[in-house]
Amino acid sequence: MIQNTHFKVAEIEDIPGVLALQDLYLVSNLSDEEKKEGFVTTPFSIEQLTEVIRQEGLFLAIDNSCIVAYIFGASWEFFSQWPIFNYMISLFPELSFKNFEITTTNSFQYGPICIAKKYRGQGLIQPFFEFMRIHLLKKYPLSITFINTTNMPSQKAHINKLKWEVITEFTFNNNTYLALAYDMNVPVMV
Repeated sequence: MIQNTHFKVAEIEDIPGVLALQDLYLVSNLSDEEKKEGFVTTPFSIEQLTEVIRQEGLFLAIDNSCIVAYIFGASWEFFSQWPIFNYMISLFPELSFKNFEITTTNSFQYGPICIAKKYRGQGLIQPFFEFMRIHLLKKYPLSITFINTTNMPSQKAHINKLKWEVITEFTFNNNTYLALAYDMNVPVMV
């Protein structure tokens, strides 16, 4: 299935397809049973998508002209419009990862990532992440993200397949999250 898939940096005309995929897997649109298969929590607006596209921080996987996955990889400034990201930034002085001092200038917020259900488990995440990694390595040596502890598919994909490292656990708005880091200089084993 992934042999026909290609990757690209998103453009403005891709917004309707991104919104359609987002709506399919947005946590507020899913049943408890569906949530067990993974979800995204942040509903992005057209204006927010336009801004992240302007920053070249949205990456797409395309199959037969259809958007089947997306990855956000944008500045902390962009993500600071949501309280949880400001909370994460406040944790940076206490955190460590390899030899990095974690800052808002040497790192970016990775995610969310959303992969259409029928493309999951097909080996898409590694080459897709690698496409994003190569593009953003020019700007950032470090990537930081967080995953809700109830989102086991995302944890398994990032920790086991992509080799992200958990750097702390935190609670925000009555949810528990793992904060993870990735050295952008390390290629993903595809």
